[in-house]
Amino acid sequence: MEVYLVRHTETVCEKGVCYGQTDVGIIEPFLPVFDNIKKQLPADAIYYSSPLLRCKILANHLSSEVLIDSRLMEMNFGDWELQKWDAIPEVDLNPWMADFVTKTVPNGESFLNLHNRVLDFLSNQLLVEESKPIVIVTHSGVIRSILCQQTNTPLKDAFNSKIDFGSVTKIELSPL
Repeated sequence: MEVYLVRHTETVCEKGVCYGQTDVGIIEPFLPVFDNIKKQLPADAIYYSSPLLRCKILANHLSSEVLIDSRLMEMNFGDWELQKWDAIPEVDLNPWMADFVTKTVPNGESFLNLHNRVLDFLSNQLLVEESKPIVIVTHSGVIRSILCQQTNTPLKDAFNSKIDFGSVTKIELSPL
């Protein structure tokens, strides 16, 4: 199955701020960037989007019919949401950085939690669709999770993949 993974465009958050599931806006003007993204996508695709505003705005520009799915949300950074990364106490941050795959952020989730909900989406939603191409408008964490699954890359190496704002990554999704 042909799948296009689209990351939302740049947010209004200052660089170095943790904003996972916080609903933040995107930098304007964004329509020229949206139009460039649209040129890279098939006309007959089925569209899915994270419910977060930074994805929905883009998805609704790309298609008049978008299926919203909360399993496509970015990682929940709990108590760290909207904090500067360098302001998070090292006693909290360092253990998580050493094992972000299984360590849960205080009142948030681990990367494995994100990965499991993404796998649930893939196996219970996408693999039951017809043969039309799929476009998923989402976040870098979700895209990295999908790429790890498709390439058999360990989750601990997920951040070796650079996922730019507004990028389009085409994959052939194989059954899980």
